[in-house]
Amino acid sequence: MNDFQPNQDICLVPYYPAYEIALPWYQDAELCHHVDNQNRIYDLSILKNMYQYLDSHGDLFYIEYKGILCGDVCLQTSGEISIVVCKEYQNRHIGRTVIGKILALAKEKKYPQCYAEIYSFNKQSRKMFESIGFVQKDAETFVYTLE
Repeated sequence: MNDFQPNQDICLVPYYPAYEIALPWYQDAELCHHVDNQNRIYDLSILKNMYQYLDSHGDLFYIEYKGILCGDVCLQTSGEISIVVCKEYQNRHIGRTVIGKILALAKEKKYPQCYAEIYSFNKQSRKMFESIGFVQKDAETFVYTLE
């Protein structure tokens, strides 16, 4: 993916250890519940382990909005897409724009499809992925065909 800037406000920044910025996102209990379906917030160790795993299994980026890091997105080699936008920056079409760029990256890499695992109670994410064209395959899996 040559162009990391989907529009003038949003930029995808290749992963680097920015734990002090990212940790507060993952200390929001509701956000963590939507990500992991667990009632716990992340500590530094959990955050580092998550980022190390994602970075070693795909293309991991921070999401920058108007110069401020506000989330992360990963396209795993399996085709799975995961995205987090911190609460203060939700409902600005950031996620939708970023997923569009990640789908372009997946197409560039010749992936046949991408998918996202989204819990049934995470209605906001489901709505966003469906608005892009993802189709629900089973209880928690949404698929986007690239070919």
